[in-house]
Order: sequence, then structure tokens, then C-alpha cells
Amino acid sequence: MEGMMTQELGLLLPEIFLAASAVLGLLIGSYLPRRRQWLIHVLAALACLAGLASTVLDWLEPSTAVFEGSYSVDIATNATRAVVLVSVLFVLGLTADVRSHKRETEFVVLLLLSALGTVILAGTNDLLLLGAAYLLASVPLYALAAFAKDSPGTEAGLKFYLLGALLGVTMLFGIMLLTGLSGGTDYPTLADGIPDAPTAAAAVGVIAVIASLLFKAGAVPAQFWVPDVTQGARPPVGAIVTTIPKIGAAVALYRLVAAPLGLASLDWPLLFAVLAAATMTLGNLAAFFQSDVRRLLAYSTISQIGYLLMAVAAAGRSTLALPSLLLYLAAYAVTNLGAFAVVCALPGARTLTDYSGLRRHQPWLALGLTICLLGLVGTPPTGVFAGKLTVFTAAFDAGFVWLVVLAAVNTAASVFYYLRWIAPAMRSNPTTIEHAEPRAATTAYLAAPASVAVGILAGPILAVFQGNILIS
Repeated sequence: MEGMMTQELGLLLPEIFLAASAVLGLLIGSYLPRRRQWLIHVLAALACLAGLASTVLDWLEPSTAVFEGSYSVDIATNATRAVVLVSVLFVLGLTADVRSHKRETEFVVLLLLSALGTVILAGTNDLLLLGAAYLLASVPLYALAAFAKDSPGTEAGLKFYLLGALLGVTMLFGIMLLTGLSGGTDYPTLADGIPDAPTAAAAVGVIAVIASLLFKAGAVPAQFWVPDVTQGARPPVGAIVTTIPKIGAAVALYRLVAAPLGLASLDWPLLFAVLAAATMTLGNLAAFFQSDVRRLLAYSTISQIGYLLMAVAAAGRSTLALPSLLLYLAAYAVTNLGAFAVVCALPGARTLTDYSGLRRHQPWLALGLTICLLGLVGTPPTGVFAGKLTVFTAAFDAGFVWLVVLAAVNTAASVFYYLRWIAPAMRSNPTTIEHAEPRAATTAYLAAPASVAVGILAGPILAVFQGNILIS
């Protein structure tokens, strides 16, 4: 028994590194002087690198369920680990405005805890663990949203918390209902019990659980918090909330559809197809009228989640569904963080017109911004283009031709609001843009070519992401 426990813990090294670095960071940071708080950033970066190394070494190992089957270590979990850990490394490069802050350590610790919750959210195989992961991925973000303690941040944090608490209670109700209907909380028991349960009661329970994950993803109908939090919180926090939680939520939704809901009498894939259509359309339509760059990126995020939900709708109906979802998540994470890196590098530029003449004074930053924004459109050869192409193919294979057509129309329409940002930035007229913050600018310089690299290497990446989720 002791040997088995040690072996299971060995399979969870990335999660252990995140948890240990958060605890150690909080303890060590309590004794460090303010000018030495940067050491906590180093600790967090080392934990992410160690977690990445462990993930790579375990990648080819057979899929395994640990702790009595409640947590799966499979291709989806490993891919989520890799994307989340790389995302945290990028975010650490955006935190110059919290350097030497009296709560700098707390910022990094909250980031690590949220990342840990996101990873667990993606690998959970049990409703109780899903609820715990939801809380761990959510509560630190409420604090980060209000980290600045100014009026916009406090308002954003309060809105975020109230909606998150409501959806958290809704999730607990759904877990209670599904447990009573199926006789257990693990996914195999749910898969056996839900088809025989009263249809209306099962539908209410499933929708209650799904609603909370849609909140984490920022999808319709729980997307209202995304623009307010992204605009009101500090730019690094906006980068976090529009990227990291989405990764775990999307994989958790896929795991639900592919496992416990796969044999249900109701057509859950169709529901997700409708949600995907509504989410991408609402996000794109709302983005057209935005002049604040952070708010524009927030609505862009909502639209991107709509495309990701297409892969969820194709779960169990296309062999390309899971690889396409994972590829899209990897491409979206690095591209979105690259766009936010430019925003963080120019904290004084809040509106689209503030970026007028950026090419003249910051040509490399303007180039990085252009690559990332065109990447979010899905312009070849960027990673998001490859992600969209494979997701569209998976949805087509699953029989959602109408959804693919709508997604193509939305993609074409999105070009216009991204060009509203690119056009003034590429002009050569005079500007009052201040010098770029070096760390955030460097992050943008790394993220932009990484976005292109994901697209160029899409074939090998898809091959690495091939596999199925494990339900034991």
C-alpha cells in the first residue's frame, strides 16, 4: 500500500511542484525584505520548469488513474499541465508593476494556486474533486482581481466573486442531485446511472455542473464578468483570467461530455454546439464596439471560447476532437498572452487611438502585436489558424456542418475589429507612447514567434496530442 501511494505521488509531480512552491513562497516571502521579493518569482519559475520536465518525462507512460480512479493522468492532463505551466512562465514576465509591492509574494502565490486548481480541474474524474478544483481555481483569482485595491479593481473583484459564488453553489447543487440519481460521484458510476435516471432531474443536475464550468471558461450564458474584470483589474491579472482558467475548464467540459454524458439520452453535444455558436457570435459582435484595448481582448476571449466549445461538441463523435482542442488551447494561450504582453509593456496606452504611431517608436513591439492579433483571427501560419482548422474539421466530422459555416463567418467578421487596433499602431504619425516596460516587452518578443512556431509545428504537435481520455 505504501509503495502504491509513493508511485501515485510520483505521477503527480507537476501538481506537487506547484503546491510546494506556493506554500514555500508564502513562508519564505513572509521573512524576505521587500527588495528581495523577486526571489519568489524565481521559485515559481523553477517550479514550473521542474513541472514541465516531469510532464515531458512521463508523456509516453501509459494513462493511469490515481487515488481510486478520482484523478486521471492521461494525454489531456499532461497537455493541460504543459500549457498551464508555460502560461505561468509567460505571466511571470508581465508582473513588473507588482515588483517591490508590499504584497508581491501574495500575487505570485495566488497565481500558483490558481494554476494548480486549473490543472486539477482538467484531470478530475470525480464530481467531488471537480468541485474542489473549481474552488481552488476560482478563489485566488477573486483576490487577484482586487489586488490593486483601487475602485475599478475592487468593483471587478466583487462582480467576479458574486457571480463565481452563485455558480459555485449551483455546481454543488448539481453534484448533490447527480450523486443521488446515480449513487456515486465518480464518472464511471455517473455514466452507468445517468441514462437510467429521470430525464428532467438528470438534465437539471448536469446543467448545474456545466454552468459553473462555462463560468470558468467565460462562455455564454456566464460570460458577463469577463470584460469587467479584464478592464478593471491590473493588466497582468487580465492576462491571467482570460487565459489560464479557460484551459482547465475546456478540458473538464470535454471530459464530462466524452464520459458520463456520452451514453445519456439527451443530445448534450447539440447543446454545446448551440452554446459554441452563441458564444462566438456574442463575443465577436460585442468586440466591434470596443475602444478600450483590454475590453476588446476580453470579448475576443469570449469568441475564442466559442471556437473551443466546437471541439467539446465533437467529443466522442470525431477522433480529432481531443487533439484539436489541445492544439487550440496551446496556440490560444501563447497568442493571447503575447497580446497582453504588449498591453502590459505600455500601461499608459488604454485605448486603440493611444497606440497610434507605435510602429514609429516601438517597431518590434508593433510587429509582435500585429502577429498576435492576426494570430487571434486565425491567420496562417499561426497556431490559432492550425487550431481553428482542426477544430472545424472535428466539428464537420461530428455532423455540425451548420456550426462550421457559422464559425467561418465569425472568423471573417473578427478581422475588422482586430484591424481597428492594428491600423493605428502601424501608422507612422507622431505619438506620445512612453518607453516600453522591458520585461513585458521581452515576453511579447518571445510569445509572437512562439505563436507562429505552434502553427508551423502543428503536425508534430497534433501527433503528440493523439490519444483518448482515461475513465476508470
